[in-house]
Amino acid sequence: MAMEKIKIELVVEKGEGGLWGRVNYNDNLISDFGTNLTDIDHKIKGLLKEFEDLDPNNVSFDYVYDMYALFHEFDFLNISKVAKHAGIHAGLLRQYSSGVKHPSFNQAKKIEDTIHRLADEMKKATIFAE
Repeated sequence: MAMEKIKIELVVEKGEGGLWGRVNYNDNLISDFGTNLTDIDHKIKGLLKEFEDLDPNNVSFDYVYDMYALFHEFDFLNISKVAKHAGIHAGLLRQYSSGVKHPSFNQAKKIEDTIHRLADEMKKATIFAE
C-alpha cells in the first residue's frame, strides 16, 4: 500500500557560508545547512527519517525563501531588473539579497508579486526555430 505524500514548509535562509534550512514537524524544529537547495532538501529529509520516521520518498517541500536564499537559488535573476519591475531602488534590493538589510513584510510581498508576475509573463513566451 502506497503511503500518502506529506508536504512540509521548508524555510531557506542565509547561513554562514551557504544556506540554512528549517522545518517544523510535530512541533519539532528540524534544521540543517548546505551549499544549495538540493543539499538542504536531502539533509532535512534524512533528519525527518531519523527523528520522525518519515520515508524521504513520501516527503515534499514548499520552499519559503529569505531574499538572500531566493537570489542565491535563482541566480539567473537580474537584481537591477527585478528592482525596476518592482518599483524599488536596485541598491536596496542588492542589500536585501546580500543579507545586509531585511525587507518589511510589504516590501517582501511586493518583490514576490513582481517575481510571480514576471514568471507568468515568461510562461506565455513562445520560441520558434527557423
